[in-house]
Amino acid sequence: MTKNAVFRWIIVVFMVILAIWAGVNYRHHLDIHQFQATIASFGIWGPVVFIGIYALATVLFLPGSALTITGGLVFGPLLGTVYNLTGAMIGATIAFFIARYVASDWVAAKTGGRLGQLLKGVEDEGWKFVAIVRLVPLIPFNLLNYALGLTKINPLAYIIASIIFMLPGAFAYTYLGSLGETVIHGEAQTIVTRVSIAIGLLIILACIPWLVKRLRKQPHD
Repeated sequence: MTKNAVFRWIIVVFMVILAIWAGVNYRHHLDIHQFQATIASFGIWGPVVFIGIYALATVLFLPGSALTITGGLVFGPLLGTVYNLTGAMIGATIAFFIARYVASDWVAAKTGGRLGQLLKGVEDEGWKFVAIVRLVPLIPFNLLNYALGLTKINPLAYIIASIIFMLPGAFAYTYLGSLGETVIHGEAQTIVTRVSIAIGLLIILACIPWLVKRLRKQPHD
């Protein structure tokens, strides 16, 4: 793992601890139920509205981490993961087809020298390369969706590989978001348990790129 990656994860852990501290100390000033009620006011369309917002944010290069955490806060860890991943995947698929059929020159200019690496990677490894770049963030997520549209990867293979290998990160950050109500309204023991699980998930997520790189460097028979 590079120094930059270590530094990023230190910041993430620090922000988690800071958010938990703020939630515990200012729990009486936060009204999560009101926020949830706003989404619930859309009725059965609430999840659809959220998924649509997430998809649009992905296409427009807006950061998805805040939305992922919000999905966990509003819908819980399981449904939140489903809605987050669905929104992200719809947006990623739209970006893929925009790059392939509409804005290839613009995407090529944005990716620069990294495009050659993507083209060769997909040519050599196909969907496996998509799996790798989903697990190891060589290129920012939103730009990667567009960049992969310029490769020769089959769209169905792109979608399936993306769903499977985006799932670990989606669940980890959704679970982190779902801690909001526990921190504010839960008992101390419950808070400690769920926070420990969240930190464990983040550590596992941080180790995945390192593990993938180690496995790829091993000689094959």
